[in-house]
Amino acid sequence: MADTSALTLLSREGCGLCEEFHEAFAAACPDLLPRLTVADVDSRAGWAGRWGKVIPVLIDDHGTLLCETFFDEHRLRAALADGADR
Repeated sequence: MADTSALTLLSREGCGLCEEFHEAFAAACPDLLPRLTVADVDSRAGWAGRWGKVIPVLIDDHGTLLCETFFDEHRLRAALADGADR
């Protein structure tokens, strides 16, 4: 069974690295774009405290770290495949 969890890209407006991450994600994983939400890391205290200094960060709907700083398609796909086994 395929993992269909939501994906959240934590970023900040004006963050060039965040924009590059999103562009790389979109180019490499167009099949996953419908599952992706981009959110301001500062919109939740928990996110800001945990991830505020390491954005961009890609997490699943359980808050599990999938990628940070730079997009890594292989790491993402492996994590999603591993999550499907749970």
